[in-house]
Amino acid sequence: MAAPNSDSLTYRPPGAATDVAMPVPRIRGAATLSRLRAARPAVTTEAMLLAAAIYLTAACNGPLWRGLLAGRPLGALSTWGFAVAVGTACASATFVLLAVASPRALVKPLLTLVLLATAVAVHFMGAYGVILDTSMLRNLLHTDFAEARELIGRDIVVAVLAYAAAPIALVWWLRLTRRPPRRAIAHRVLAICGAWVLALAALMPVYRDLASVIRNQPHLRNLLTPENYVFALGRALGQDTHRAALARVQIGEDAHLAAAWKTRTRPVLLVLIVGETARADHFALNGYARDTTPELARLGVVNFPNVTSCGTATEVSLPCMFSSLGRSEYDGDRIRREEGLLNVLARAGLRVVWRDNQSGCKGVCDGKGIEFQSVRHVQLPGLCTSDGCLDEILLKDLDATVASDDRSQVIVMHQLGNHGPAYFSRYPERFRRFVPTCDTPELRHCSREEIVNAYDNALAYTDHVVAETIEFLKARSDRYDTVLLYVSDHGESLGEHGLYLHGMPYSIAPTEQTHVPMVVWLSPEFERSAGIDDDCLRGVAANPASHDNLFHSVLGLLDVETSVYRTEQDLFSVCRAPLKVAASRTGAGAAE
Repeated sequence: MAAPNSDSLTYRPPGAATDVAMPVPRIRGAATLSRLRAARPAVTTEAMLLAAAIYLTAACNGPLWRGLLAGRPLGALSTWGFAVAVGTACASATFVLLAVASPRALVKPLLTLVLLATAVAVHFMGAYGVILDTSMLRNLLHTDFAEARELIGRDIVVAVLAYAAAPIALVWWLRLTRRPPRRAIAHRVLAICGAWVLALAALMPVYRDLASVIRNQPHLRNLLTPENYVFALGRALGQDTHRAALARVQIGEDAHLAAAWKTRTRPVLLVLIVGETARADHFALNGYARDTTPELARLGVVNFPNVTSCGTATEVSLPCMFSSLGRSEYDGDRIRREEGLLNVLARAGLRVVWRDNQSGCKGVCDGKGIEFQSVRHVQLPGLCTSDGCLDEILLKDLDATVASDDRSQVIVMHQLGNHGPAYFSRYPERFRRFVPTCDTPELRHCSREEIVNAYDNALAYTDHVVAETIEFLKARSDRYDTVLLYVSDHGESLGEHGLYLHGMPYSIAPTEQTHVPMVVWLSPEFERSAGIDDDCLRGVAANPASHDNLFHSVLGLLDVETSVYRTEQDLFSVCRAPLKVAASRTGAGAAE
């Protein structure tokens, strides 16, 4: 066979005396492809990183720029000078972050990841007004797939295409020049040092102005993307790792049932319902115009209208509200390291059960003597789908749970409640009372009226679930002294001030995220055995209260004596029989 050329191929068929020429068609695209490859510009790694930093600063930081430039005349030269100076400093800082983290071999994959993550961050910050601080990133880390899936929709795809598609294509099209290792390291170090010098030089003329803005709006520190989510994620992972390595600190080791228990003729059954994302100002019991709590109103519960939460997200509020420290002595590390209310109750000899229709108890139900029951994935037609269960599932087989133990019991029921943004999926069709509703988790496609309607329907369903639990307790009041306490973990923003969902830093969080509903129902038998004056309690309920009261109030209700109990934090202490109040104030000394 002869060697082929670009136009033909020759070969000799079997038995033939001469070669035969076969024409070979030219591949027209090959030359074009070759020219395109040759036309790809070559840039240094530092140039690519700088271009990415400028793009991220200018195009992906809308909330930051709106905050920094609010109230400034756009036509004024001073405004543009301020913007250029701050933009230069931010771009330099972003360059340093990228340059430190990306050797040449990883530049393109790293920038792709950063551009995708930033596009998603821009979407959530713009759509819901969230701030990506350490608490928010910890919430995301501990969010299960079912909850996360509700936040993933076409809007995220649009955001990724709008903010990341073209830059990512450009990153992979450009060629990176090669340098010898020593020279590459020297260039990188010089570039990083130069960026720091440029940042400082840019900030010097506007430092006082910028410091004043940040002092008045401290949340702006958490709006610079991608720095916000990178550092917040690092802190959240570091803190979680550190806490996981620490031994759990026991509290209330002296806990025991008070002498008053000797006079009880029947066990106590207390159900504590931890609500999710319910805001107090949408409770009809608190004066809301819509009748969102008709069943609880008929049952004559004691309503606490002025209760504030410990946090604005479950990840913070849940451990805090079961802690002896509360918001008044808030220390996130210590709260997660120490035991809480349920551990003390179990140590005193009570049966403690946590029934969960959410993503877990955030460590609150860990420890000896606490039973954990997840009902989230029970397959029950009418209440459950592949996405989870409605909150009435918490009552399914509850009678069997209670009947399986003859001790006094504390049953905690952790609701899915009003967890957003898919409010429409938190209630059955028969509770679709307020219409039209927002029937998508992508809230930007709904009017505020539709969002509020769906939220209120979910709240009315919570009213029903809590009322059904009270009926469950009433039916067992012949065998138990029964009591129910309902309190939500935090509230929710529904578009006020341009904010949606929850999780804002507590220092700047609106009351919609921190003002929560709380109600108490006591059976007549429990009131008698605990010595509680109902009229007194209804008067006390009007006073300001908070999650800080939960730990001590439950201990007081159940006559558990321990040195960590504080009478002044017990909402029920002033309404109990004088003899019992005096006994409770002696704390651990009463047992000696």
